[in-house]
Amino acid sequence: MPGMFVARFRPMATADLVSPAVDLTAVNGQLSRAAAEERIAWAAGRFGDGLVLSSSFGAQAAVMLSLATRVVPGIPVVLIDTGFLFPETYRFADQLASVLKLNLKVYRPELSAAWIEARHGRLWEQGLEGLEAYNRLAKIEPMQRALAELGARAWLAGLRRSQASTREGLPVVGLQDGRVKIHPIVDWTDRDVHAYLSKHGLPYHPLWNEGYLSIGDVHTSRPVSSGLAAEDTRFFGLKRECGIHEEGANGSGI
Repeated sequence: MPGMFVARFRPMATADLVSPAVDLTAVNGQLSRAAAEERIAWAAGRFGDGLVLSSSFGAQAAVMLSLATRVVPGIPVVLIDTGFLFPETYRFADQLASVLKLNLKVYRPELSAAWIEARHGRLWEQGLEGLEAYNRLAKIEPMQRALAELGARAWLAGLRRSQASTREGLPVVGLQDGRVKIHPIVDWTDRDVHAYLSKHGLPYHPLWNEGYLSIGDVHTSRPVSSGLAAEDTRFFGLKRECGIHEEGANGSGI
């Protein structure tokens, strides 16, 4: 990879703990036609040690993990372990952590999966309200804690516009709850993803070949072959996003 794309962390001064103002219009104009590596390099140059990457280790996660670590070796990679991930996801995370030498930071809910279920029952079976409560406890709270503890002022995410109607309007650079959010592959197609994985000898998630297009918890993920539309394979079709990538996310309980 050209040297211009390799970024190194710089020490973060106390004043840097608050994200500097970013002119989103100007930055998006600048980066709209840039390569994914250039977008990542911009973020690393702007935020230094205050930059993290989130990953669910889902179907096509290897692309973003590879891109980010090639440009920013050692970038903290946040994985939220709800306690209900597929066994294949845990093994996939181990595989990619080894192959890509990831600086993996695993965060879990304050309450264990068993304790959440003992206290609240199977929230994911309690309609939309129950799903949202479960997501706050098992996903949003640990993600917000991770961002705070890691001193994140900005974060990279592998969301793409073509994945869902809820993501069609995503910018390259935006704001979420006061932090700058960068989507380096937001305009990539499935063909782009496949080409990158093939070129670099990287795998899809093991469940990809079983029809899983979006892979989260075992109880709220379904293969598309079950007759569901692609966007309905998560959360029983009641919602698409788990809340981690939505404005207003917080770790409040129920």
